[in-house]
Amino acid sequence: MGIATETLDRRDAVDLAAAAIMVGLTFSWGLNYVAAKISYAGYDPVFLSIARSVIGGTCVFGWCRWRGIALFTPDKTLVAGIVAGALFGLEFLFLYVGLEHTTVVRNTLLVNTMPFWMLVGGHFLLGESITARKLIGLLLAFAGLVAVFSDKLSANGGATLSGDLLSLGAGILWAVTNIVIKRSKLVTASAEKLLLYQLAGAAVVGILVMPFAGPPVRSFAVLPTLALLFQAVYVVAFTYVLWFWLLRRYPASGLSSFTFLSPVFGVLCGAVFLNEPLTVRIFLALALIAAGLIIVNRPARKQSPG
Repeated sequence: MGIATETLDRRDAVDLAAAAIMVGLTFSWGLNYVAAKISYAGYDPVFLSIARSVIGGTCVFGWCRWRGIALFTPDKTLVAGIVAGALFGLEFLFLYVGLEHTTVVRNTLLVNTMPFWMLVGGHFLLGESITARKLIGLLLAFAGLVAVFSDKLSANGGATLSGDLLSLGAGILWAVTNIVIKRSKLVTASAEKLLLYQLAGAAVVGILVMPFAGPPVRSFAVLPTLALLFQAVYVVAFTYVLWFWLLRRYPASGLSSFTFLSPVFGVLCGAVFLNEPLTVRIFLALALIAAGLIIVNRPARKQSPG
């Protein structure tokens, strides 16, 4: 992670280099779901949430120390940080436990409905009105959700419906966490400090739930361990820090548009690496959710003067 942090000046638009990096990041985030699924062969999902947070958090803390990023300066974010961390911890549990009981394809689609729950919550809690355009995007997203759940119900009689519901709950908790951040002093905190609040919360919540979970280690094997390290060291520590590095130099709106690729890569990775089936309803759901994301996040046209 020793990339030079001053080699790029502040840019007004996303250039080719940043676009290439964002494609790589979103592919990594999609592949992360596959890595989590693989790691279940050796570790309990709750233990994975703890280990991922502790290992990743240690790497991020080391990065902050190396770069001289202040973490303990009083900034009145502690209470909000604890709340956001607890919500993030619950989100992690819902995501990891849910993923064990459903497919990567379905988990990816359901977790990435977060922007739509954010849209609804923002309307009621942040004063961000839902426009007609955003309402259309929201309706498309819900149509995608209907396609996801109808596919599961018709295929397996709802046998793994719990995994789908937990995955959907993770997406909702993700949105609630973002709303807490936007309504509190956390909005002024550094991205690294905010990430550490969330990782600490995930570790604490996991530890509290651990006595009710299964054995932490199911069978010590090389592949599940490598999958765990991939999630903790590469995804949490490296890709998130690289994401923050990009945010400091490029417009957030331009970078965020690339995150729409994450559920697409997640669906494709689940099919390619785990041989998960891609039904017509799944393709329909992916198209509807992706269309909804684009419509909701598309900048409004500026009216020309006069």
